Amino acid sequence: MKQQEKKEQEFDFIKEKIKDKPINRRRLLVRAGYNLLCAVIFGIVACFVIVLLKPYLEGWLYPEEKSTISIPKDDIPQDGESQEQEAEATPSPVPAEPETEPVVVQAELEIEDYQELQNKLYEIGKEANKSIVTVTGVTSGMDWFNTPYENENRAAGIVIGNNGQELLILTEIKVIKDAQAISITFIDETVVSAFLRKYDGNTGIAIINVPLTEIPKETMEHIAVASLGNSYMIQQGTTVLAIGSPLGANYSILCGTITSFQNEVSTIDKNYTIFTTDIVGSANGSGVLINLKGEIVGLVLQGYSSQSDRNTITALSISELKQIIEDLSNNRDVPYVGLRLSTVTDDIAGEYSIPKGVYIKSVELDSPAMAAGLQEADVIVRINGEEVATVEQYNQKIYALNPEDTVTVTVKRQNGEEYADLECAVVVGVLK
Repeated sequence: MKQQEKKEQEFDFIKEKIKDKPINRRRLLVRAGYNLLCAVIFGIVACFVIVLLKPYLEGWLYPEEKSTISIPKDDIPQDGESQEQEAEATPSPVPAEPETEPVVVQAELEIEDYQELQNKLYEIGKEANKSIVTVTGVTSGMDWFNTPYENENRAAGIVIGNNGQELLILTEIKVIKDAQAISITFIDETVVSAFLRKYDGNTGIAIINVPLTEIPKETMEHIAVASLGNSYMIQQGTTVLAIGSPLGANYSILCGTITSFQNEVSTIDKNYTIFTTDIVGSANGSGVLINLKGEIVGLVLQGYSSQSDRNTITALSISELKQIIEDLSNNRDVPYVGLRLSTVTDDIAGEYSIPKGVYIKSVELDSPAMAAGLQEADVIVRINGEEVATVEQYNQKIYALNPEDTVTVTVKRQNGEEYADLECAVVVGVLK
């Protein structure tokens, strides 16, 4: 027994009791917070990377078609070509010769007939009004007494395109240029926000866009895209309708005729045809002229009217604006050089001893043309080595360029009694 007790005493030193390690709550909280912080940082970084890469991944996985519009251009008619000649160019079936002479019945027109004719004219205007909207530009500021105020400027707008993602609307930049907010009111009184796309500082026309997702389906059923006609065939006496806001109230319909048109109304870098009418309008009127087919043939821009014509509607030829409208709609800037020009015809060249070409009537201040050294009374004869003889040819050359392109303009400059050739390098700009 004693020996056994002795052995037990010898091994007592290896006996121990294993206890659970005490929980350190503070350490657990710190570790949990650290893991949570790492998860938040990882999530933020992942979201940031996804946002950055999303456009590229969508473009790679789901390539979209280019959201551009194309506006068919009209051929410039040859001298003497008229609207009747265009109609004659289309062959029509020749009717069989009648066996008997036709009976001519004369009838007097009654007042009711005149009213019926007016009703038909107004039906054309009502249908065309589906493409008319009210554009509102809201500007805000502080007056002399530090009191905040808001101004609303309104003008007519014309729906000229639908690229599948947004409606494109043509209006005047003066209404929205400094606006903090732009809104569109459709013919059914639906109001949506719009955004400035591009504008032309020369003509003052602008394109604004409205996402299709912002327009109710019911409203889309009430509106239509305007049809652009051929204004090259307009003559004196052509019947037209003025729609939009020619008198200040939108969706007006006024009837009248073209009284005259001028072929050499000089603006910056381009000359336009201006139509004048016998339709009474406002000095701040806006809208369009349409023909009896409901097609737009003129854009009402009262700023181009003379002082004597302020009370009648004046419009720019739509055919000459189609390229600008298409460029602005597709987010392309209009090239700007800064010259007012006229064509030196054979008669002018002979009478004034001026070389044939494009005569520079004036150079805009701080323009690319002035920076390049072009001067008034220079005659442009070549652009990038290619001969130009008319303002139309000059327009074609310049419109083929992009802003920041450098173009070589060769002019003849008077040196005593002779003209000397001079080359000027012009960096094309954008007129704001």
